[in-house]
Amino acid sequence: MKRVLSLALASALLVSAINACGQEDKSKRPSPPAKASEKIASGATVTIDYSKPSLKGRTIGKDLEPMDGKVWRTGANEATVFTVDKDVKVEGKPLPAGKYGLFTISGPNEWTIIFNKTWNQWGAFNYKEADDVLRVKVKPGKAPSTTEQFTINIAKSGKVSLLWGDKQVDFNVQ
Repeated sequence: MKRVLSLALASALLVSAINACGQEDKSKRPSPPAKASEKIASGATVTIDYSKPSLKGRTIGKDLEPMDGKVWRTGANEATVFTVDKDVKVEGKPLPAGKYGLFTISGPNEWTIIFNKTWNQWGAFNYKEADDVLRVKVKPGKAPSTTEQFTINIAKSGKVSLLWGDKQVDFNVQ
């Protein structure tokens, strides 16, 4: 009987420890979570859940992502999640309503914006190009001011802006 009771107690403690670890306060991470959400002019609601890495004196493309030519999770920690509640067009190309992993590939003259059906993953470690639903290409620009912490903005017009360091990359959702 003592053995069964000890086993039950040990099991309960193990379950409690696992639960405690799973309920980590994500706001205390070095790259805290953020959300951008907007009901755009077309009537669709666009929501982007991401994490905000900081420059901390480092150089984008050298000391930290995005690295030119490589897939980036478009933020930190878990993959960035792009959700639309209605069918939309991104840069004129159709994207069905749903939830997507938002990935990017940076380049000096062109960025690829990727909507991938596998949204629930850590980083881009398990990213598979075969799961891409849509890819669009856009031109990067220079931000009006330096942004220390990666930020995503969504305008009512449907313009989505990725801002970090001296970079600004925009794409349009209608």
